[in-house]
Amino acid sequence: MNVDELVAIDVHTHAEVSADGHASLSDDLVAASAKYFKEGARPTIPEIAAHYRERRMAAVVFTVDAEHATGHPRISNEEVAESCAAHADVLIPFASVDPWKGRAGVREARRLVAEYGVRGFKFHPSVQGMAPDDRAAYPLYEAIEELGVPALFHTGQTGIGAGLPGGGGIRLKYSNPMLVDDVAVDFPELRIILAHPSFPWQDEALAVATHKPHVYIDLSGWSPKYFPPILVQYANTLLKDKVLFGSDYPMITPDRWLADFDKLDIKPEVRPKILKENAARLLGLS
Repeated sequence: MNVDELVAIDVHTHAEVSADGHASLSDDLVAASAKYFKEGARPTIPEIAAHYRERRMAAVVFTVDAEHATGHPRISNEEVAESCAAHADVLIPFASVDPWKGRAGVREARRLVAEYGVRGFKFHPSVQGMAPDDRAAYPLYEAIEELGVPALFHTGQTGIGAGLPGGGGIRLKYSNPMLVDDVAVDFPELRIILAHPSFPWQDEALAVATHKPHVYIDLSGWSPKYFPPILVQYANTLLKDKVLFGSDYPMITPDRWLADFDKLDIKPEVRPKILKENAARLLGLS
């Protein structure tokens, strides 16, 4: 990957479907998410690569392993990693390991980094049905910290399950970024990304990222035109080296995100940090 030639690095994209057509979520959750985001496209990983290559961008790709809570088998982490390796000029593989898997999950995380070149791990506390500060997840965090790769946590409201009876059984409280603050305290060398503007806990996310030196924020899942002013203020100042471009593709396209980002009052010297430089440093690409 030639970072110098990239326009941007998108740290938040989803592998929604495997090569054999297996979806990352159950049919009812997929339908609810498509309705919420008004987006039904589910590109394969090679199609994601082509999309970003055309735009001279790189993208972090991951799925969500929530089999314990949902009963739905995940897309294989190995498939994600191998597909990204086949398009290593633009794709960066993250994995997802259900924290309910205990020691088996720890062994898997170590193997995925050592044998498949995985560069980070994605957690979705609300969908996985576990609070980030649950001690059951701590052996997995310990392994990820030792491996020296980031952990990305969904924070705030989620479109997954939105509109279904009982929200599809998904509890929003698990995605309060203050629950990740305990993780940042107990694993002080773990690089953590708080995904999304964290509605309704935006102030909490900013507080954690400002207070803990290895906590970052990605801006995915929302069009920038809806960003609260305090988020823009912090991105321009205190957190200018810790805020990352993310789209949430395919739910939100990078084209739409970047078009709206262009209209934000972001300092010229901060824009390249958010779009590429901060991510390149965090991911060890530069």
